[in-house]
Amino acid sequence: MTQPPARPPQEGFGAPYDPPPGPPPPAPGYGYPPQQPGPYAQPGPYSQAGPYAHPPGPQSGHGYRPGYGYPTQPPAVGAPGGPAGSGGGGRPKGRTGVVVGAVLAVVLLVGGGVRLATGDGGGGKRPVAGPSGSASPTGDKGSGKDDGKNVAGPTAAELNAGRKPGEAKVAWLAENGVDLPQYGEKTHGPWFAGDIVAKGMYRKVTGYAVADGAEKWSLRLPTDLCASPSAPTADGKVVVGVEDNVTETEATCSVLQMIDLRTGKAGWKKTVDRSAMRDGLSHVAMSISGDTVTFGRDTASNAFRVSDGKELFGKREEGVCQPFAFTGGARMLAAVSCQAEPSDPVRQQVQEVDPVTGAPRWTYTVEPDWSVTHIFTVSPPVLSIAKDDEWAVLVLDENGTYRSRMAGGDEDYGFRCGEDSVQEGGNLDGCAGVTADTSRFYFSTQPDSTAKVQTNKVVAFDLATGRPVWRTPSPGGRFMMPLRLEGGKVLVYVQAAHRKSGEIGALDPATGAYTALLKHPESAAGTENTLFLPKVAYRDGRSFLLPQRISEDEDEAEKAATGVLVFGE
Repeated sequence: MTQPPARPPQEGFGAPYDPPPGPPPPAPGYGYPPQQPGPYAQPGPYSQAGPYAHPPGPQSGHGYRPGYGYPTQPPAVGAPGGPAGSGGGGRPKGRTGVVVGAVLAVVLLVGGGVRLATGDGGGGKRPVAGPSGSASPTGDKGSGKDDGKNVAGPTAAELNAGRKPGEAKVAWLAENGVDLPQYGEKTHGPWFAGDIVAKGMYRKVTGYAVADGAEKWSLRLPTDLCASPSAPTADGKVVVGVEDNVTETEATCSVLQMIDLRTGKAGWKKTVDRSAMRDGLSHVAMSISGDTVTFGRDTASNAFRVSDGKELFGKREEGVCQPFAFTGGARMLAAVSCQAEPSDPVRQQVQEVDPVTGAPRWTYTVEPDWSVTHIFTVSPPVLSIAKDDEWAVLVLDENGTYRSRMAGGDEDYGFRCGEDSVQEGGNLDGCAGVTADTSRFYFSTQPDSTAKVQTNKVVAFDLATGRPVWRTPSPGGRFMMPLRLEGGKVLVYVQAAHRKSGEIGALDPATGAYTALLKHPESAAGTENTLFLPKVAYRDGRSFLLPQRISEDEDEAEKAATGVLVFGE
């Protein structure tokens, strides 16, 4: 087990956070719940010094702030019951299967603002959720929100009518079409399988034709979707979590349902035993790697073969170190918690595991009192870790040994992971706004809140040293975030702003030079800007945008809200 070498404390990477003072905002159904410790938090002071520690100093940075490419009005949200945020027909739920109150609202994490602290003004704090929501529409009929009488959304033809030369067109869009529970619902997906793009929401999974948006199939579920992996298998199968033991006040995220995304047919189904007390209190994190789907929880995680549902591995027999979440994709990395006795301090690890057997291939042990919150990339492994109110990003070599820690200047950094941490309900992987190649890590900043034009930058860090190499400003006063690497370029999404459409672009990894690839039409800027912190995929010259959440005041407006928006040449 390799420990990172000691590093000068002034090279810290962290996220200052000042909790909102006083009571939560008075918006109906929306507020700040009491801060709960993660499942592995230990009582007592966090005074352990180590290579991730930050020197004392003034806390002048900011956490997440509304704006900066994020919409500014918060939607009303309920209390999600799992990482996917079920909402459960208005039932108040916190951790899965637990009643937390008659009226409980949660902060929906939609981005993190973190400070790269250097020099004497260090003292980083971890990123925390803040209010945000759907932006006010401009320029077209994208709101679907008025007196409940005129709620029809725009058509692709209407949005394309004002298209200018050089702009892409709206290839197709699909309305939500579902009357959702009181506080709306989170979306699941998008998932791609051949010529199908699929999404899940509430009690339905729908497959659309990539070419024209025609609905190819729709699968109804008996209860709410409560968890899902970030991506399906290579042959287009996904396994989702569905609620069980549903009452008026609570439900358990315990049923696994396999779906063939190419046909929309439901496959195997099974229920995971979550009767143990601590298991019932845990959130769920899901992932797919190869033909393995994981169902991660705090004290007992399970893995099943996607193709036939056979259980591959479960809770480790020794009981000392237990995985609680896994990454999907090309490599399966596990976040692991170790505690020999209940009175012992918890230590966390990151392991690469065999996706068929669950056996560790290598182990990296995180410093005492630090916890693994996300894994940004698996090759190379880039880890997000936190201790109390501090936050850091570590890079490992391919064999799991310590490589570097991100260090930077006087900027706030942002990313979107669905939740603040895997301990608080998100998946371990699937974060947007970050990506890496073999030599560099790419991260988006938050704009200066005092600036007249709310633009931001993407910063490239050298993986060997952790230091910044270049900074590229976002074009046109908008928010820009990395998506992934493709063709030797860093793909980025430039988010729509007031009367400004979004676009897909590429950054040169060597210089940071920006090139626009797909400019969305300004005539559709209003509709694009109503999508709540959209999930973005770019495939075969088309951009697919899916709002993270849909919530409207009126039922008809909710049905008419844009659920999928696709641009292409």
